[in-house]
Amino acid sequence: MADCDLAVHGGDIGNAGVLERLRPRRGRVIAVTGNNDSPHKWPSEERHLLESLCEQDILALPGGTLAIIHGHQIAVRNRHERLRHRFPHVRAIVYGHSHRLIADLDREPWVLNPGAAGLARTFGGPSCIVLDAAENCWELHIERFEPLKRHGR
Repeated sequence: MADCDLAVHGGDIGNAGVLERLRPRRGRVIAVTGNNDSPHKWPSEERHLLESLCEQDILALPGGTLAIIHGHQIAVRNRHERLRHRFPHVRAIVYGHSHRLIADLDREPWVLNPGAAGLARTFGGPSCIVLDAAENCWELHIERFEPLKRHGR
């Protein structure tokens, strides 16, 4: 992340430390809340940050816009079509709820799920998607990492 201009998190953040560890070179992190980001699950001293986050966001990038939503608000059946219907004028949609790495590039808007980066529910190991957004071209780089090991196991 250090080499990126900004980081995007699709929800189920857990605590402010996660966002701090994502902070790229220019210091900009865009995050939305997930269904597990409820005040009683966050440390009390960090709840003010949680309250400042939205359920969805639209981000202007070179060459188009990116919609960010956790996805728990969208029914599982035909989720990608439902997301495309909800955000028809963006170039890509990032969601996170399923924690499964997906890059549906069949048509625009693209539907992207970077997967999960923690210890749980990574479905093959932690992952992320790096988007290189230029005025005339968007290019994806999918990164899959070795599964993390829990301490003491």
